[in-house]
Amino acid sequence: MPGEPDEPVQPDQAAVLAAERAHLAASRAALRRMREHASGLSADVAADWVSKQYLESLLDQRVAALADHPDAPLFFGRMDRDVRPDGPDVPAEDSDLPAVMYVGRRHVHDGDEGRPLVLDWRAPVSRAFYQAGPTEPMGWRLRRRFGFQAGELTAFEDEPLDGGDLGPSRILTEEIERPRTGPMRDIVATIQPEQDAIVRADLPRTVCVQGAPGTGKTAVGLHRAAYLLFTHRERLARAGVLIVGPNRAFLAYISAVLPALGEVKVEQATVDDLLGAPTAGEPARVAALKGEARMADVLRKALWLHVRKPVDGLVVTRGSARHRLADHEVREIAAALRGTTRYGSGRAAFAQRLAHQILVRMERRGEAPDDRVQDQVARSAPVRRVLDEVWPKLTPEQVLYRLLSDADFLRRAAKGVLDDDEQAALLWAKPARSHRSAAWTAADRALLDELNDLIERTPSLGHLVVDEAQDLSAMQLRALGRRCGTGSATVLGDIAQGTTAWSARSWKDVLTHLGQDGDVTELTLGFRVPGTVLDYAARLLPHVAPTLERPRSLRPGAGALDVRRVADPVTDAVDAAREALARPGSVGLIVPDAAADAHAAALRSAGLEHGVLGPDSGGDARLLLVPATLAKGLEYDHVIVAEPAAIAAAEARGLARLYVVLTRAVTSLTVLHREDLPAELAGRSM
Repeated sequence: MPGEPDEPVQPDQAAVLAAERAHLAASRAALRRMREHASGLSADVAADWVSKQYLESLLDQRVAALADHPDAPLFFGRMDRDVRPDGPDVPAEDSDLPAVMYVGRRHVHDGDEGRPLVLDWRAPVSRAFYQAGPTEPMGWRLRRRFGFQAGELTAFEDEPLDGGDLGPSRILTEEIERPRTGPMRDIVATIQPEQDAIVRADLPRTVCVQGAPGTGKTAVGLHRAAYLLFTHRERLARAGVLIVGPNRAFLAYISAVLPALGEVKVEQATVDDLLGAPTAGEPARVAALKGEARMADVLRKALWLHVRKPVDGLVVTRGSARHRLADHEVREIAAALRGTTRYGSGRAAFAQRLAHQILVRMERRGEAPDDRVQDQVARSAPVRRVLDEVWPKLTPEQVLYRLLSDADFLRRAAKGVLDDDEQAALLWAKPARSHRSAAWTAADRALLDELNDLIERTPSLGHLVVDEAQDLSAMQLRALGRRCGTGSATVLGDIAQGTTAWSARSWKDVLTHLGQDGDVTELTLGFRVPGTVLDYAARLLPHVAPTLERPRSLRPGAGALDVRRVADPVTDAVDAAREALARPGSVGLIVPDAAADAHAAALRSAGLEHGVLGPDSGGDARLLLVPATLAKGLEYDHVIVAEPAAIAAAEARGLARLYVVLTRAVTSLTVLHREDLPAELAGRSM
């Protein structure tokens, strides 16, 4: 079992294990006291009801963050300081630390003495656990890793940092390879130096991670969110952190990671959650066109085309006096504001400037109006009439409906941006009766969000984590970029796994559309996918992402790949699933979307208990039937792929989809096919 010693425990090892188990017990007891103390705190000290509610929320979060998860060990490592007289100097900021430091998921201290029993992995000094090595020990002489089984400490492994080659860590390797079921686990015990550098990047810095399958890019992004919340707690508590994933199934899969790290208040959403769920579909070429960044110029022009020249001037009556602005004066005020501000705030400013000019005329007549009079004039019927005529109140839906249903209006807005064929492609063949009854596609939702920001400013978060970012259109990326306009982002993905009609071809383009300046880090060393499986899938790389470096795996994976030609993929998939269930770990049966019902019926007939992955559900069964289009971002110990050719033929970027599907395996991959494999996968020349 993972974490258990291969040899019988020797007397001295037994003594070390006993001492470490005692420290674990003491740490758990201290954490329990910390939680009890937090539970006993009262919000009654608050001065008012609002403050009391806020304080109660903070206390509830504190109690939740101190939860002791029995299957998640409180600490996973220990560092022993170099205290030799001739040893390296200890940094001043670390001078108060003990000679021995335990590193874990959260800080635990002795309530009586206040001494730290476990230091949070995110603390600055804990960086040494991930970065220290024989060439740069960082003031430490020994790193100890612990092996756990069901929350019980079962083994330890020492890595001297005072010279020599460390070699591979057995405990670390076993933890990476440990079979899993259910949601994604944190990788806090196995973070590698190159991953740690990304996790600990400064808050103002936007980081973009190009990660091959199995390199842990998603986990790195989640751990960076946890690190930033720890390091900039007050700032991010106000501004907020949001994690955006490709679908609800993916979010369900990663949902347990941050709570296990003590972070219980981080929002998670899909793009549809943020922009609105689509209520209609459309051809891929039209969706791709709507997703291009050029549409931002079309939308901006379409919105401002609604600002019209006045037919008449403005006349405001106050008492017996009539105050007049000529039409050219009204036009000049509108022209001065047009395009220099957001549409909504510009409309409000237009009313105030009209009112101000009326006040100027009142003053010329010897009156002494104040600000209250200006507000009254701005809200008066004559000003509202001119306002509605010149600068009408609009919703995003009204503007987009007119753009997609009125050929003349589209031609005016798209002049010099879209050609005639592109304009014809955008126009609805059968427009809805009004914007209220219109059905919007996923691409339309991004356009509506762009228009909404042109009308009223979108609030910004402190930090945004975007996974599978290569699958987002330029307009969707702009929508996300607005939500971190004054913050920073962690951008995760793999160009080779781009499967949408608008998938990005470069991370430079992605960052540009997000409106962020950032560094791109490429992770090519995989820890999760066996080498034989990764090499097999990488046959597709020259065809889906020729510029990327070929990924490598830390694990050779001998015997992990089995490719079989079968008579009936549906029937044989049942047998393969039964074989996989005889081994430890989760099983994912990934099939063409069109064949999902047939496979589900076959599993039911065979009496195999299973779940079916849907767009809005993660599924917690040990055997999960996965439509190919929902497999992205997920992983299973044993993966069975049925009919690769059908998966590749189902969509325009089918080879990229197949690359995704083939790289979901952690322990073994079985490929079943009746049709010939795609030539690119079989290694045949085209």
